[in-house]
Amino acid sequence: MSTTSLDEALQPEGGDRPHAAAALQAVRAYGPAALADDVARAAADLGLEHGPAGEAHAFTVDPVPRVLEHREWAAIAAGVDQRLRALEAFVADAHGPRESVRAGVVPAAVLVTNRYLAPGLPTPRRWIGMAGPDLVRGADGEFVVLEDNVRTPSLLAYALAARDLVAPRLDVQPAPVPVREAAAVAMRRMLADATDVPDPVVAVLGDGPRSAVSWEIDRFGEMVGAPVVLPAQLTARGEDLLLPDGRRVDLLWRRTSEERLTDDDGRPNELGQLLLPALRAGTVTVVNAFGTGVADDKRTFPYVEDLVRHFLGEEPLLRSQPAYDLGDPGVLPGVLDRLPELVLKPRSGSGGWGILIGPRATADQLEQARAAVLAAPGEWVAQEPVALSTHPTVVGGRLAPRHVDYRPYAFCTDGGTVVLPGGLTRFSLAAGDLVVNASQGGGAKDTWVPG
Repeated sequence: MSTTSLDEALQPEGGDRPHAAAALQAVRAYGPAALADDVARAAADLGLEHGPAGEAHAFTVDPVPRVLEHREWAAIAAGVDQRLRALEAFVADAHGPRESVRAGVVPAAVLVTNRYLAPGLPTPRRWIGMAGPDLVRGADGEFVVLEDNVRTPSLLAYALAARDLVAPRLDVQPAPVPVREAAAVAMRRMLADATDVPDPVVAVLGDGPRSAVSWEIDRFGEMVGAPVVLPAQLTARGEDLLLPDGRRVDLLWRRTSEERLTDDDGRPNELGQLLLPALRAGTVTVVNAFGTGVADDKRTFPYVEDLVRHFLGEEPLLRSQPAYDLGDPGVLPGVLDRLPELVLKPRSGSGGWGILIGPRATADQLEQARAAVLAAPGEWVAQEPVALSTHPTVVGGRLAPRHVDYRPYAFCTDGGTVVLPGGLTRFSLAAGDLVVNASQGGGAKDTWVPG
């Protein structure tokens, strides 16, 4: 792996890359410090926060937009569409014939031990409704997928807010492709196509103040014209699920942190006790469907390129960053030998927590990680590291490079996959930091696809 990061907007000799030049010039003309202050004040006026009540922090929006060339974004959109078609087929297969196991594409253990399986429920019209994969650009300039995120991908509302905060302050031509209305239309279409019920009663299911993205969940409710409710506000009456006003819910857009219906012992958890009677009876549909997490399990990730080939008969358009299933006895010894070179991830981790970056780990950290892997190898995956690209970011009133990733957003509808132009670029606040997750203090940039 090259240790030299590619800068997205600046050429090696220091000049602006042509596709980013207009935006950078507009930032410099406004004044980076003044622009950052103006955006921060406007974000505070919106109440833009991330984190549960009592721990929430201001969500940082950097005013330097990241610009993607249209042809590059189009290639990403095609790759995202392809992966989602394959993952949709895999989730259905995992809950049905398991042909991918019989064909040797995915080891049986990956499914047998998968905590996100949801057997015994009617097959939904569509498993995956919304997706937000995490992509990064390496030193070779190519985008690769780090994670697929098809359970409850978050931060889209923050991306839309970043567009509203940044683009109007920078009069750049060509202007970025508008995204807010496209997002609302795609959301509503995705929900309508998830059920056979005409004019369904829809509700957005959230966690309330304990959610890290409660601000976003409220925005989603506004965008689709549906009430945001907590599980405690719903009533199970026989096979029906009722809203506080007495209406029967036909469709729930689940935005909860609880992504399963049962505990590890197989017994219904609190959410399962509420939803299972209606789900089993088919009187309510949930998006994204319970069970979708089998495609989001980190032990599934090493096999996604082969799943594309198996289910679609196509070569992957987007590469996965090479990853290794440590539950495979044939893989484990080689990974343990290379642990100082690799990134180690807990199978069910999220938000960047529990990740060990081998090249930056201490000897004690590596030894602890080795012991944890040997104790439960099936609970870990390893991944080749990436020299994450950087992007000019306002730090202390000046432009400085910060590592970035990219999260495009896609909605699955009867008419095909709608990939929104742009998406969210996350960046690390500290120089050299490779963890960009908002839960660990990372910020976000508006992401432009020029019109």
